[in-house]
Amino acid sequence: MTMNDLPMAKVRPASNWSAIWVLPLIALLIGGWLGWRAYSTAGIEIQVIFESGAGIQAGKTEVIYKGMPIGKVLTLILDDSGEKRGVIATIEVDKEVEPHLLTGTRFWLVKPSVSLAGITGLDTLVSGNYITASPGDGEPTRVFTALSEAPPLADTEPGLHLTLKAERLGSLGRDSPVFYKQIQVGRVKSYALAKDQSTVEVKLFIEPAYASLVRKHTRFWNASGVSIDADLSGFKLRSESLASIVAGGIAFATPEHRGDSPPTDPSIPFRLYEDFDSAQAGIRVMVKLTDFEGLQAGRTPVLYNGIQAGTLKTLKVNDDLTGASAELTLDPRTEDHLVEGTEFWVVKPSISLAGITGLEALVKGNYIAIRPGEKGGAAKREFEARPKAPPLNLDAPGLHLVLFSDNRGSLEVGSPILYRQVRVGSVQSVQLSRNRQRVAFGVHIEPEYTSLVNSSTRFWNASGITLRGGLSGVEVKSESLQTLLAGGIAFDTSDLEAPVAARRVQRFNLYESRESALQSGQAITIRLPRGDGLSPGTAIRYKGLEVGKVESIDLSDDLQSVILHARITQATQQIARTGTQFWVVRPEVSLTRAANLETLVSGQYLEVLPADKAASKQTDFVALDEPPNQALRELGLRLVLSAARRNSLKPGVPVTYREVQVGKVTNFELGPSADRVLIHILIEPRYAGLVRTGSRFWNTSGIGVEAGLFKGVKVRSESLETLIAGGVAFATPELEQMGAQARPGQTFALFDEPQDEWLLWAPKIALPE
Repeated sequence: MTMNDLPMAKVRPASNWSAIWVLPLIALLIGGWLGWRAYSTAGIEIQVIFESGAGIQAGKTEVIYKGMPIGKVLTLILDDSGEKRGVIATIEVDKEVEPHLLTGTRFWLVKPSVSLAGITGLDTLVSGNYITASPGDGEPTRVFTALSEAPPLADTEPGLHLTLKAERLGSLGRDSPVFYKQIQVGRVKSYALAKDQSTVEVKLFIEPAYASLVRKHTRFWNASGVSIDADLSGFKLRSESLASIVAGGIAFATPEHRGDSPPTDPSIPFRLYEDFDSAQAGIRVMVKLTDFEGLQAGRTPVLYNGIQAGTLKTLKVNDDLTGASAELTLDPRTEDHLVEGTEFWVVKPSISLAGITGLEALVKGNYIAIRPGEKGGAAKREFEARPKAPPLNLDAPGLHLVLFSDNRGSLEVGSPILYRQVRVGSVQSVQLSRNRQRVAFGVHIEPEYTSLVNSSTRFWNASGITLRGGLSGVEVKSESLQTLLAGGIAFDTSDLEAPVAARRVQRFNLYESRESALQSGQAITIRLPRGDGLSPGTAIRYKGLEVGKVESIDLSDDLQSVILHARITQATQQIARTGTQFWVVRPEVSLTRAANLETLVSGQYLEVLPADKAASKQTDFVALDEPPNQALRELGLRLVLSAARRNSLKPGVPVTYREVQVGKVTNFELGPSADRVLIHILIEPRYAGLVRTGSRFWNTSGIGVEAGLFKGVKVRSESLETLIAGGVAFATPELEQMGAQARPGQTFALFDEPQDEWLLWAPKIALPE
């Protein structure tokens, strides 16, 4: 084999890559991944400002939230800014915490603490102090100010959150226990002064399992310390628990008589009583007294219908010595009755002409009486005592009345009410009426005599002695010896079958004497919109003669009108009929006339216009706003004048013939098409023949002025009265143009001014005698 037989070698270019380069590439990828991971999981640095750096160590103190570490203190430096706020801790927190780094997030240092309320932060004895946080809302931030202590429990924590109001805090503190039947069911969250700085607000937390124990009528009391009550009968010591003796505490319970109490409303604060006795024995009520003679704190009872409902706890005399403030402790069962309308007063023995009152106080001593208000009213705890006993409650059995009189006389509370000299009731109160013009007597009629009073009853003052003298002798009369000394009221009912007023409290007029009360006549009522100038005793007149009198005035039930209770004593058959009209006569003063001036002295009165005799009987009337149109009842010739405008004409202005009044304007109105004014006039019967179809009417109001260059100025006016108030004049032509006599209702044109020839007309027309 030769060299030429050997195969030729294939030439390939040498490669620059080597497997050794795989390791650096892998290392580079791992380094990049580790760097990215380190960056993505790197913590966030924040600054928290503490008042002091005690208990905080850089590189050691952790931030723990719900038992999990979420950061660590990196550095701790003094705040060298101008504010000198303390120390600044730079803390690195986990990146997952970033969404919660808001302005509302709070930080504080947890360290062991020992107090009377217990030991807190016990776990720090092993792990050391640590910082914890409470997430909040707000804007993102990296600078925070730490709290000096742990914040109170949040209101969002499951359970019942309540507020108590106390006069003082006592030994209560934060985390003081809350007990129910000596079992701790909650704790005190926080306490602070109220906005008015007069009370302390204590916030409680009741654990969810015990939240249903707190009801609307539950009572809380301060269970701190020991309560000791000792007297000759023995020694009593009370404490809620050993913990409450040391650290203070609050206990609560719901009274047994409140077993149906509904669940509480957490937004309404409870009162925190000073001790168990205050919470259990009663409700605290303050009463201002003007008469406190014989009252003793701790001994004077509060009685309701002879049954003790409470006790006078303290009595403090005012600085000016004119009154006193009494603190009462009332039975819890009275709570629903301590509302608007509840009344207190001091009862002590009293002897007067009306009798002896408060006789039981001679044995029991002076006491405070209470009359509860109606259930459902607004709750109230502060009252002003009445100077004397109030009248009987309207709910008391019997009949309650109000009598009105111009004078009190010798009547007083306790004065008897007599029917045929038999005592059937008594005066319960004496006071001025609402308008301060009359005296109002509250009267009570015993239940067995209520049927004696109805709409026909008349009351009169039976006090003192009535004297009558004449040539035949002297008559002395008194209702009874008791009324002679103490005063009294008597009454009589003419018709025992008469209806009874529907009002709950009937009202009557109290007459001065038996004679005025029992006078004959017909009782009527008159309704009118206002009662200005009217009062009991206002006269009712017809043609100047007094035919009746107003006895009393009341407001209607809807308060929209005034009702006059009156009595007609003359012409009763003609007046108490359908169609009778009443109106108030008042003084009228104007430029043209002055009427009813006598009312300026004698006062306003009611005028009556009786109805026709054929009308049916009526006793309830509605008064007219103004006097009725008398022209409708007067005889004469009624005509209509048509004018472009009314000018100053009004009802009552004169209609004249040759400047002699022969009639008057009675009314005016717009015509059917509203383009004319129709003026109604009445010509007196004697002058009706003066008006003929050819007569001409003109307006005599104001002054007519004529002026010319050569004839000067001519001023014309019918009369001074027509100058001011206006009027109508007419003239009738001579016989050739006179025409027939005008018919009733005929219409004439009313001219603005007369023609000269009309003023010269002077026909001879005979007038009837």
